[in-house]
Amino acid sequence: MSCDCDFVPENCVVVGCGAVSVDFLATVAAYPKPDDKIRSTSFKVEGGGNTGNALTCAARLGLKPRLISKVADDTHGKGLLDELEVDAVDTSFMAVSKEGTSPFTYIIVDSQTKSRTCIHTPGFPPMKPVDLPESSFLSALNGARIVYFDGRFHETALVVAHEAVKKNVPILMDAERLREGLDDLLKLADYVVCAAQFPQAWTEASTIPKALVSMLLKLPNTKFVIVTLGKDGCVMLERSIDDGSSTEEVDVDKILESLEMRKNGSIYIPTCISSSVTKLHAEGIGTVCGRLYVGTAENIPPSELVDTTGAGDAFIGAVLYAICANFAKEKMLRFAATVAGAKCRALGARSGLPYRTDPRLASFMQ
Repeated sequence: MSCDCDFVPENCVVVGCGAVSVDFLATVAAYPKPDDKIRSTSFKVEGGGNTGNALTCAARLGLKPRLISKVADDTHGKGLLDELEVDAVDTSFMAVSKEGTSPFTYIIVDSQTKSRTCIHTPGFPPMKPVDLPESSFLSALNGARIVYFDGRFHETALVVAHEAVKKNVPILMDAERLREGLDDLLKLADYVVCAAQFPQAWTEASTIPKALVSMLLKLPNTKFVIVTLGKDGCVMLERSIDDGSSTEEVDVDKILESLEMRKNGSIYIPTCISSSVTKLHAEGIGTVCGRLYVGTAENIPPSELVDTTGAGDAFIGAVLYAICANFAKEKMLRFAATVAGAKCRALGARSGLPYRTDPRLASFMQ
């Protein structure tokens, strides 16, 4: 299926393979010290998990998500499926274990710092390729515009990823942290979105820009890499075709520094600044022809900032939409930051996710 429309990819199917969980969210006045006994100021039970959150975001924006994951046939599992189905996420490709437990996460949200601490308990038994019959994942990929992986269930994910490659379905990879089997998935990725610490941890480069150059050199199939930086926005390196017109190599750290100097910190709406296409050099690593982008996050007033849980998942859900809608890269980064900012105004990973009719998204949907 091809989505060549510019702003309403309503028939676009996106497949996600990865984590879902139940989130138990407790807001506290301040994070407890060891041996403290404190009371929560608010409490909520809501669906979570990187892939569950990102696909919920994509569904609310107008895509048609299909989810490959696993839960148990328990109260939590049934609740997870019901919640996803309310948001029009297709759960017919989910594996449901008759025994065991569904995954869940305790999340403590600090009202003072607006930070969150997560304690995750994986589901049991874990998902294996045998849980997903070949006919099932072939059906899941039928007509798909893009497939997304969060790095969980790496054995199952790799089976799905190889089939996606055969079908020429692009892959977006979420590189949150180093995980078993992640390298094999990254090699197949067309697009990569990383958490702040990942690029340097994976490449051992001294700076984020150098790490992004290293990632594109190590991953020749990857078109762009984005690293999300929370309130500091994001940085993206997009690969370009070297047509020989630019012979001079430019230090990638200096390019980023020059872009950072052009940012206006007083602007509340997300913005994006980019370099020209050039040969970006990382000392001791190599050179890649590409364009560097700096995206700002929304400057959310403290009175409106509630919880950052799932902000990265919201960002990825918006990137999935932007790819399907053929957004220009600058528009994609501004859109993703706007969606993530909306999420941060509510407790939990999903409550604040905006719908495509949200007035805050109107300028992107025209």
